[in-house]
Amino acid sequence: APSSGGVVVGGGGGGGMSGALSYSGGTWEKVFLQSLTLTFVAEWGDRSQIATIALAASRDPYGVTLGGCLGHSACTGMAVLGGRMLASRISERAVTFWGGMTFGVFGLHSLFFEA
Repeated sequence: APSSGGVVVGGGGGGGMSGALSYSGGTWEKVFLQSLTLTFVAEWGDRSQIATIALAASRDPYGVTLGGCLGHSACTGMAVLGGRMLASRISERAVTFWGGMTFGVFGLHSLFFEA
């Protein structure tokens, strides 16, 4: 499997999603930068950010910043722990299949029903 620093991509030994990206105790900086970039790009301009902007406009910005950081940290922490547990029990193929099916159902629903 191709390796770069402390991150092993593909075939990390666990199979499925657990082998997709295994942290081998090398450089935590690369994992940190990847997760920072992914989270920043994914969250940029989403509804929670817009709601936070509106809240900060009418409330104490320091309280909004602290609350937003703690709330996002808690949510991300649960996603990391939950993803870690699911990766050991569910195959990547099953997640891909059911994710695609769910996306398709929502797509069909949006064709026939107004939001």
